Amino acid sequence: MQHQDITRRRFIQSTTAAAGLAAVGPASFGRRRRDTTLRVLSIGVIGTIGGADRDQINRHPEAEIVGLCDVDSNALAKAAEAHPGAFTCADYREAFDKYADKFDAVIVATPDHSHASIMTAALAAGKHVYGQKPLVQQLEELEILERAIRARPDLVTQVGAQRIAHAARRAAVDILKSGGLGKVIEVHIAFGGGALAGGHYFADGVLRDPIDPPSGFDYDLWLCGAQYEPCRPQMVQRQWRSWWNYGGGQIADWVVHLTDVLFYAFPELEHPVRVCSRTPSRDLRHFHADRVISTLTYAVDSERFANTTCNFYFYDTNLKPDRGHLGIGEGDWPSGIVTVVVCEGGTLVLAPEGPLEIWREKQKTDGMAWPGLPEYERFNHWHAWVDKALGKDTPHRWCPFEIGLRCTEPGLLAVKAAKYPGQVLEWDRRGLAFVNHSEATRTIVRREYRPEFAPIRM
Repeated sequence: MQHQDITRRRFIQSTTAAAGLAAVGPASFGRRRRDTTLRVLSIGVIGTIGGADRDQINRHPEAEIVGLCDVDSNALAKAAEAHPGAFTCADYREAFDKYADKFDAVIVATPDHSHASIMTAALAAGKHVYGQKPLVQQLEELEILERAIRARPDLVTQVGAQRIAHAARRAAVDILKSGGLGKVIEVHIAFGGGALAGGHYFADGVLRDPIDPPSGFDYDLWLCGAQYEPCRPQMVQRQWRSWWNYGGGQIADWVVHLTDVLFYAFPELEHPVRVCSRTPSRDLRHFHADRVISTLTYAVDSERFANTTCNFYFYDTNLKPDRGHLGIGEGDWPSGIVTVVVCEGGTLVLAPEGPLEIWREKQKTDGMAWPGLPEYERFNHWHAWVDKALGKDTPHRWCPFEIGLRCTEPGLLAVKAAKYPGQVLEWDRRGLAFVNHSEATRTIVRREYRPEFAPIRM
């Protein structure tokens, strides 16, 4: 009965908010209040990046953190020192049910497995959303969140893809869009080396005996929609990324940062139609694979591509593409994390924040010297979201959820397909099914949610 009451209240809130937004339009959102301050609720107040998100947004002269929500009472108390007037709570549902009239927008910086539940609740309540990447943790949630943003077109969404503010990334978009390197042949992406050893962000893949949750930590709320299992070492707080039920490994963690330029340059890249992941990895009943090499295939009907398909090749845990195969000769990569776009007339190599390299006939040039590139204005990625939510016209709002979902999808497919190593899985995004593999459809597309924390389907 309690769940039904919560759902009913959310429905009333969402329909009322939608009606109000439809009446005034998104550009009037800030002006219809007595002031032009965007009132923001921060959910996941410290964690891996929640503190940075909260601090950056609060630095905007027309934004204010008015609410704090976290399952960790110690983190909540620490954040409250910086925002003494903000309301506090542990349960995101309480924030929407009790305090919805006090905030206009939400930061969602929680573990991946809770994103869809919290983000759909925010959108249903008529709130703008700044959401951390990857946007969702289950393949079905791609569709759940996509429907939610379509149902709330007046609301401003943005993914935590702050690296697009670096000039080299925007230059890469412009170079690829220009067609100056010729038709695209294939894409290679190396994701770095942290996942195998464990450490700050990743678990080491060893399943240890259950433990009590940390002091002051509400483990039941942390589980959110996931089914109950006991708390174990290296599970909650930072290292949840490695766990099958909560994160997406290193690939899902980085995929938005490394593919965003591709989806801006090539809107014809819609959804992968095929995935095959190979890995000699550990037992995947509890942890995500490492040392993954994955091939994702996109169907393309475009003169900007050399073939009717384009393959993305992903390399995890210090694995990298072969420079000889790519035709760029011997040498060092600009970073252990890199995006490589092979075209008929040359190859673009991009590190997350630059540098940007252009290779032709085994000769490297500085991509920033590409003829005709504009001067790239510096901007604050977080502040662009605030400006847009306040109805201001800004050219710097990059990576709305529509783009973020397209970036997230290949990462989720790559890591989940590792459950079936070496098997080619034919993916039907609209049908949310692997059409040639019923077992994969049954086991890696969706989860059974605890009802009281399930995403809102709109």
